[in-house]
Amino acid sequence: MSRPPFLTLPPCARAHRLSTSRGEFAVHDARPTAPPRGTVLLVPGFTGSKEDFIALLEPVAAAGYRAVAVDGRGQHETEGPRDEAAYAQAELADDVLAQAAALGGGVHLLGHSLGGLVSRAAVLADASPFRSLTLMSCGPAAISAPQQERTRRLIAALGAYDMGAVWLEMRRADAESAPAAPAPPELDAFLRRRWMGTVPEQLMATGRQLTSEPDRTAELAAVPLPKHVLSGAVDYAWPVPSMDVMAKELSAVRTVVQGAEHSPNAERPGPTAEALVRFWEVSGRG
Repeated sequence: MSRPPFLTLPPCARAHRLSTSRGEFAVHDARPTAPPRGTVLLVPGFTGSKEDFIALLEPVAAAGYRAVAVDGRGQHETEGPRDEAAYAQAELADDVLAQAAALGGGVHLLGHSLGGLVSRAAVLADASPFRSLTLMSCGPAAISAPQQERTRRLIAALGAYDMGAVWLEMRRADAESAPAAPAPPELDAFLRRRWMGTVPEQLMATGRQLTSEPDRTAELAAVPLPKHVLSGAVDYAWPVPSMDVMAKELSAVRTVVQGAEHSPNAERPGPTAEALVRFWEVSGRG
């Protein structure tokens, strides 16, 4: 899961709830001091939340863009029903379309990991609310075979145990497989709070999507929208070469952020923000 480098919102941002035709969504909303050059909608990934983009908010706003990071339905501080059907990809895509409409349209859309698959589905359903699409750390189809197996084990555990028990088992397994320095207490508490606030059916439904997603690259290539494929130099969910090929087939701008892995937004926010702003400047013409 993504670990934000810090949790305090910059002075340019505030937390509030975005009202849409499909309900309210918890957001972090950063605004420039002058009228914005454009609006950016940031959609988080599997087990993620709006906080994954917290380090991008200030540099993006400083470049003149309004940046709105959202908790999707059933994620962290946005409520959701205890029903897997509510988290079908088409439902989540309709949520993104409603969020874009609430922001006034003309939105630069960015989806991280699972959020990229959802954002792709939204664009394929209706590209008219968007100025551009950035797929961040998101490949063309299902995640890699090792990650599919890991995700299936998680889905099985969520169906058998409560969220607290699954959290403890995940932490134990992570400590055994990749021992690392413990997270600062504030971050550790946040990660647990976010996990406990996420609806388990959301995780089960979206986990199944990650393990079965078809390749829709050809469909997306036919959509006349500027596209950007951005990733770290290493990625455990999708092989980086598969993202290279996808970018070529999409005629997309391709950015590889050195020193970053699956979450360049959190791991290398400075270079990531610079690459995004360059793309938006060209694709959106301000």
